[in-house]
Amino acid sequence: MNREPVTIDNTQVRAHCTAAADGRITFRLPALQAPEPQLLLCLRPKKNNPEETRIVLPLETVDDGGRAVLEPQPTLTEGRWDLYLLPEPGAPRQRLRPGLRDLRALVDGDTRTWPSPVAVRVPYTTKDGFLAIRTWLRTAHAEAAGIDVTDRSMTVTARLHGATLAAGAVVRLRARGPEGAVRTVEPHIGSDGRFSFTVPFEELTATGQVWDVSLRPRPDEKAPYIRIGRLFDDVADRKEIFVYPTVTVGDAAVRPYYTVDNDLSVEVTATA
Repeated sequence: MNREPVTIDNTQVRAHCTAAADGRITFRLPALQAPEPQLLLCLRPKKNNPEETRIVLPLETVDDGGRAVLEPQPTLTEGRWDLYLLPEPGAPRQRLRPGLRDLRALVDGDTRTWPSPVAVRVPYTTKDGFLAIRTWLRTAHAEAAGIDVTDRSMTVTARLHGATLAAGAVVRLRARGPEGAVRTVEPHIGSDGRFSFTVPFEELTATGQVWDVSLRPRPDEKAPYIRIGRLFDDVADRKEIFVYPTVTVGDAAVRPYYTVDNDLSVEVTATA
């Protein structure tokens, strides 16, 4: 006997979630009048590309609701994952609203040592009010701990994870574009992967440029550059939250900022 797919009005269905330090995320939903409810995670595709990557989690009945657990393994592809409710296999999927998000275990992520690959997950609320997960998956990552901006320069303190920092490491600022200019700075290397560096703004005053900041961790020209950014806390999108002052240098306005991927860059624009 064929059944009509179950449809649930999810205007009030909210998923609570708790994130653990190891990457595990536990979701809790209210009791649902559905035979085989499932939680669906879909990797948001790039513009004009089809959706291809999905993960289905079973919702087990616990207490007066349902629970699904996203385990630390396997790692998730870097990007943004939207969450949906499937009342039963084959039923139309329905976006979920966020409930309580317990992200306390993520707040001090910069105090831990992260192995390679560096896999980060942060549940967040989308601009249109739905629940999603922001993920990063990188072979190695340099976590910015602080940025001190003066009228002449910026000094960044950071720590390398997933790779070894050696004498002769280089910080590179590269202007975007196929033939972008390159500036390099020698970092001061501390212990346990920690380092710091200072960038004089007068070296970046070619206007109309955005400079991306990376680290080459050892004096090997074939060693890949590792983007410097900030991923290890509960902030999924810091571009509009962590705002640094704009400094005027000659005819240029210089501003360090975090990109949409939470990577560190420096923007240079004309003041006139």
